[in-house]
Amino acid sequence: MRPLRYSINVTLDGCCDHRAGVPDAELHRHATETLARADALIFGRVTYEMMEAAFRLPAETGALPDWMDDWMEPFARTIDAAKKYVVSDTLDRVDWNAELVRGDDLGETVARLKREPGEGLYVGGVTLPLALAELGLIDEYEFVVHPRLAGHGPTPFAGLSKPLDLELVGRREFGSGAVAMRYEPRR
Repeated sequence: MRPLRYSINVTLDGCCDHRAGVPDAELHRHATETLARADALIFGRVTYEMMEAAFRLPAETGALPDWMDDWMEPFARTIDAAKKYVVSDTLDRVDWNAELVRGDDLGETVARLKREPGEGLYVGGVTLPLALAELGLIDEYEFVVHPRLAGHGPTPFAGLSKPLDLELVGRREFGSGAVAMRYEPRR
């Protein structure tokens, strides 16, 4: 059975707006390693569109966009090549090595994907992970906490119907002062 892993960057005050963190080469290497441990990525519409806009490489050249730093290249190439499942009731179609999943099929589809052989699945974003946590489908949570106070949201898991107790299973400190903490649900 493949584990479903979740990872999110957050500030010390819990903001997970992708513009609030402090990205650097070391954090991008860690994110690349995280994605590389997955056979497929599961995104909601918003995360899919955001990642596609930022990291989809031009098919004809495969060249990095001018704005992208060289240390982002391994992450961009890893996410560009990855199999993706996109959960959306509003999109008519997806491409970028992606398959569309309807929201009413979410629990059944993710449970089926987890039963398939492989290294694991990865989910990112805010809304979709909340739904997957409510269904008890996430096997590992990683919070990469940045040493910054953002003063605004969004925050992960806002609206969770009941507390979910987690057990710390791993911790990694980065030169920037960010700390990645991995947790598994207490069973």
